[in-house]
Amino acid sequence: MEFSNRKKRAPELLVPAGSLDVLKTAVNYGADAVYIGGEAFGLRAKAKNFSFEDMAEGISYAHERGKRVFVTANILAHNDDLEEAGRYFRRLGQISPDALIISDPGMFMTARKELKDIEIHVSTQANNTNYATYNFWWQLGAKRVVCARELSLDEIMYIRNNIPQEMEIEAFIHGAMCMAYSGRCLLSNYFTGRDANRGECTHPCRWKYSVVEETRPGEVLPVYENERGTYIFNSKDLCMIEHIPQLIAAGIDSFKIEGRMKTALYVATVARTYRNAIDDCLKDEKIYKKNLEHYKSEIGKCTYREFTTGFFFGKSDKDTQIYDSNTYVQNYIYIGTVDNIDKDGKLYFEQKNRFFRGDILEIMKTDGRNESAAVISISDTEGNFQESAPHPKQRLIVELESCDISPGDVIRMKAK
Repeated sequence: MEFSNRKKRAPELLVPAGSLDVLKTAVNYGADAVYIGGEAFGLRAKAKNFSFEDMAEGISYAHERGKRVFVTANILAHNDDLEEAGRYFRRLGQISPDALIISDPGMFMTARKELKDIEIHVSTQANNTNYATYNFWWQLGAKRVVCARELSLDEIMYIRNNIPQEMEIEAFIHGAMCMAYSGRCLLSNYFTGRDANRGECTHPCRWKYSVVEETRPGEVLPVYENERGTYIFNSKDLCMIEHIPQLIAAGIDSFKIEGRMKTALYVATVARTYRNAIDDCLKDEKIYKKNLEHYKSEIGKCTYREFTTGFFFGKSDKDTQIYDSNTYVQNYIYIGTVDNIDKDGKLYFEQKNRFFRGDILEIMKTDGRNESAAVISISDTEGNFQESAPHPKQRLIVELESCDISPGDVIRMKAK
């Protein structure tokens, strides 16, 4: 495969965040930019999403550290959305996000009218599959277009060589994949009345299906892949950690991670791993290849489905689907993110999963190192000692064996 001769440049690492805490984690663990959703007009209506106050704080936090924040407004709008969208964009202008991510032409023109100087990035939901589409959006004022997931690296390279050099290409390189064409799915609306194109997808692609023969109502005929039935729409997760050199050579400007509903552990793990892989590859591809098994091991420490390279190396086939389960692989669990450390070295954090005194916890350092330490004691905020932490979201004071740990560090533990 031959790739673009465009001068190699450092790609942006674009990481998702569904809350202010996760945004800070993304920034701390290596993101160049973070994309978030506000309380309206995004495609994650079931996510917690950001209040304007949290968006303002998150944008300030990122800008102080030289990072950028993009806000999604990528629903397919109806008539009665546009007036409210105009008001929403005017409010966004007061907190200075770096870009808007939009898929609908009406929303695009509304944003351009209200915020003349802001960057607009065209969402993958707009089905951006050819260079003419990119040039169309460029002429309307878009700075960046997000590739449809159905594009191969060869197709992306061809687009790169047939659009203005100043125009940016963004591509998803890791995370869940939709079984429909760039997210244009009607199953959620059909089964539940919740519109995937307006942020309410219930993910029926992950459900287990059987066939019912019409002349025998009520008699279920399983579509067998094995004895447990089949999940015929259930895609594997995209993972391109083994192909960073090809992604860079294809001229992709922004490497995008999927997952605005994911935990801080997922975001920290994926952001840190891709950050190190990209930096190593740009420094010396031999270093990247030497460390590849380590990157793969780290990616395996967050929840995932089986992995695929999607469409990057050609059309997908039956091996991009998972037919016998809709569950995640979970090798490690999220324990918490350190809020504070007192003068005695005890940690203060909100517990996310159960652990016991004596358990070995792993501390993720932002520089790529992992520190392991045993739990010496656990107590609640009133100083009452306990043998375990059984209650999610309980605030704890935890003493560990001596180790290098700082506020903001994410803590994980091997699943039992």
